[in-house]
Amino acid sequence: MLIFVNLFRNRQQNPCFEVYYQRRYLPSDQPCHKKHTMQDTTILWADDEIDLLKPHILFLNEKGYKVTTVTNGNDAVDAFKNGHFDVVFLDENMPGLTGLETLSQIKNVNNDVPIVLITKNEEEYLMEDAIGSKIDDYLIKPVHPKQIQLTIKRLTENKRLVTEKTTMAYQQDFRNLGMILNDNLSYQEWVDVYKKLIYWELELERLEDAGMHEILTLQKAEANTQFCKFIEKNYLNWMANPEAGPTISPQLFKKKVFPRLDGNGPVFFILIDNLRYDQFRIINPILTEYFRLEEEDAYYSILPTATQYARNSIFAGLMPLDMEKRYPGMWQNDEDEGGKNLFEGEFLADQLKRVLRKDIKHSYHKILNIDEGRALNESVQSHPEKDASGPPPKGGPLLALGPRFASHTPGTPRETRAWLHDSSREAERMIHAT
Repeated sequence: MLIFVNLFRNRQQNPCFEVYYQRRYLPSDQPCHKKHTMQDTTILWADDEIDLLKPHILFLNEKGYKVTTVTNGNDAVDAFKNGHFDVVFLDENMPGLTGLETLSQIKNVNNDVPIVLITKNEEEYLMEDAIGSKIDDYLIKPVHPKQIQLTIKRLTENKRLVTEKTTMAYQQDFRNLGMILNDNLSYQEWVDVYKKLIYWELELERLEDAGMHEILTLQKAEANTQFCKFIEKNYLNWMANPEAGPTISPQLFKKKVFPRLDGNGPVFFILIDNLRYDQFRIINPILTEYFRLEEEDAYYSILPTATQYARNSIFAGLMPLDMEKRYPGMWQNDEDEGGKNLFEGEFLADQLKRVLRKDIKHSYHKILNIDEGRALNESVQSHPEKDASGPPPKGGPLLALGPRFASHTPGTPRETRAWLHDSSREAERMIHAT
């Protein structure tokens, strides 16, 4: 399966990064995060042999942690209901409620507090039950006081430590990127810069740090400005000498798809309209559950980047002026009424014959809604080529899909994750079926 993403595209159809931002300097007086101190951390520890754990309790008290102890599961549930705790330690083998039974009742009260199960039992089934009950950690007795402290720090200070480390790493990369943006970058180096900025956008989006988000906003503004200058300087040269520049829209099939039509099985080309690279990175974990990513590459869209020009150019393998001459009955100018992307299947069929000079068994499907996606999935399931036991047909087949990402494409990474959460079950079911 091939997925290609139109990297440099926005609502204004300019050849710049998707989001417009402003200026670039890194303030030295950014507000620091409030640290989650040990004095803030309260611990509930339930163990029927709690007296034997006094050295551990004293050690934690000396480190500044406040520890409440109980000797059974019922008391643990009552204490949890009546108090505030940051971490709960549960012994598995207690009289009355077991550790797992206590865990279940505490989760019903508050599912967000991390819970650690401590047990002498190393049986695999118990560990599986604990993991299935969404335990946050699992310790085998005897436990060392330092081991308990490290567990607490990991569970309560993880967010702060990740925030500080991420912020420091971006501040360092900010300086490096700032210097790179003033260099005479190649088209591939611009792709690398874009991917780096998207990486930091997704990393910083996880942090509730408005200052870091503002800094990234300023840096993307500078990158956007410099990239527009780069396009203005080089675009006409690429048009005059396409082989000297990056892969562009009309070259996509020739360079990336046709070489794979070698008779070694079917090729699926999937074009997802309006899918930004950051959105691709967010949905990528679902794809990698079912497919192995062998190669990730980028191409540059022609201008204008509107689908009327850029997407038709992909399927036809031609520039817009050449399409207008070759397909006078299909090409639509801006002032013409009617749909502008109604003949992509015909453009693809013509490109296959024109470039490969032989008949290639292929099909084209445009998916505009989930029902059309289900219908295609069922069609693929029943297709005889799905059976991999027989010899593949010579030179194909090629299945080209032209779906839209969503009727209302999510904007921010947070919105994309919310959209993905709502639709992932259906998507996973369809992918798994394929």
